Amino acid sequence: MAEETVSKNFIEQEIEKDLREGVYDHVCTRFPPEPNGYLHIGHAKSILLNYGIAQEYGGTFHMRFDDTNPTKEKTEFVESILEDIRWLGADWKDHLYFASDYFDIMYECAVKLIKKGKAYVCDLTPDEIREYRGTLTEPGKNSPYRERSVEENLELFEGMKAGKYEDGSRVLRAKIDMASPNINMRDPILYRVAHMSHHNTGDKWCIYPMYDFAHPIEDAVEGITHSLCTLEFEDHRPLYDWVVRECEFENPPRQIEFAKLYLTNVVTGKRYIKKLVEEKIVDGWDDPRLVSIAALRRRGFTPESIKMFVDMCGISKSQSSADYAMLEYCIREDLKLKRPRMMAVLDPVKLVIDNYPEDQVEELDAPNNQENEELGSRKVPFCRELYIEREDFMEEPPKKYFRLFPGNEVRLMNAYFVTCTGCEKDEDGNVTVVHCTYDPETKCGTGFTGRKVKGTIHWVPAPYAVKATARLYENLIDEEKGVYNKEDGSLNLNPNSMTVKEIYVEPALAGAQAYESFQFVRQGYFCVDSHDSRPDALVFNRIVSLKSSFKLPKK
Repeated sequence: MAEETVSKNFIEQEIEKDLREGVYDHVCTRFPPEPNGYLHIGHAKSILLNYGIAQEYGGTFHMRFDDTNPTKEKTEFVESILEDIRWLGADWKDHLYFASDYFDIMYECAVKLIKKGKAYVCDLTPDEIREYRGTLTEPGKNSPYRERSVEENLELFEGMKAGKYEDGSRVLRAKIDMASPNINMRDPILYRVAHMSHHNTGDKWCIYPMYDFAHPIEDAVEGITHSLCTLEFEDHRPLYDWVVRECEFENPPRQIEFAKLYLTNVVTGKRYIKKLVEEKIVDGWDDPRLVSIAALRRRGFTPESIKMFVDMCGISKSQSSADYAMLEYCIREDLKLKRPRMMAVLDPVKLVIDNYPEDQVEELDAPNNQENEELGSRKVPFCRELYIEREDFMEEPPKKYFRLFPGNEVRLMNAYFVTCTGCEKDEDGNVTVVHCTYDPETKCGTGFTGRKVKGTIHWVPAPYAVKATARLYENLIDEEKGVYNKEDGSLNLNPNSMTVKEIYVEPALAGAQAYESFQFVRQGYFCVDSHDSRPDALVFNRIVSLKSSFKLPKK
């Protein structure tokens, strides 16, 4: 039997080339988020890629926070990010690091660059620095402070560290090339003055390194071999390489870029999500209408479904967007054989079986998942009064309507055949009660092979049903208008992104716990909300409906 050929993505090909040629004798990767917000679905791709590469080549995976900007960082974000990464299944073992752990080393590197004549203290204002930088078609101009002596730069930089200067008054810049075609190489800023308390180092520092300076040093200090990052850092790679080379690190890491994971019609920008949270349009960074990892977890997505989604999107250099329907396809595929299929009525109307004994209650057997016998079965109480879906009854049905209407017979799921005899209405003409009779010879599981019916409807026993709340979600964004308003850049929000319903569920769901998920037959997959659900007041979030608009690509 021929062995199956495994296709390697371009990153795996590069890593195997490096190992084959002896550039590195092992693999060490990292995931380096800035703790200034919650992670979203796009970060999942980077986490799973970096962790997966380390696992594939028997290497090491580092978890590291790039916490170089105390103006936006919070311990809350650190904790949420760690929780997200654990949930996705990435294990950093003893390799948890913070960029701020290396602030002393970064300072020493900056001093080394000054002594080598590769860095200088600049007094230009931020606006002047932008003006001097030039454009994509015009070279920049040298700062008037570029030729300060090594001694003066050392003294000024020491003064910056000692807190002698106000925020924004002085910066340390690399001395590279103001005429470089790559604007990132036009004497980029390495350090700025910021009298801010840091979540990890407190008030020890009043100068902080810039990301492009700190990041390559962190990688080099930790012995990262392959720094895997998204395509917007491709133009920063020459600066990355310059920093590790001029700071004289041995065995420097290698940066490789890949395309981001984009989802259509979703909000991932931290600035926009922060605004939605502050204006209480959503109830936090983990609102189930968002695509932060915390939000997806709360809604009921699984790590397996997200990994499946990332695998289907693939790793490439080409920017593209994935349809949200693909993510929904993945959660359906993951849950369909794993989770029990229960009965819940989302828009209830009472069904009375007039010829069923008033005092009788039966315990009927119901399979938990018809496609997976290993999930076993459960008992469901059956009695004279039930709740059914309002849409499962019509007085004057259209053609090909096979549910309840006067004179029609249907199957009650896992129970009996019933024939509709009529209904009761309130003074406004709304149906309040549907009446029917049942045939005791048609009990499911008895081997009945008589007449057939075209319709099967689900139900819950009225006296034993558990009252609960269901939240039905649509896209937070108005898909017809797109994410952003072209005139003012605001978000085009969908006013119907969440519908709240009071529902009835079968009694077997009474003890459902946070994050437990179920298929509600004919309605979709639902998850117990981790914030608002209580034992005496269950709240279910709809993860996804049962119908899919996603089509698998043909092979």
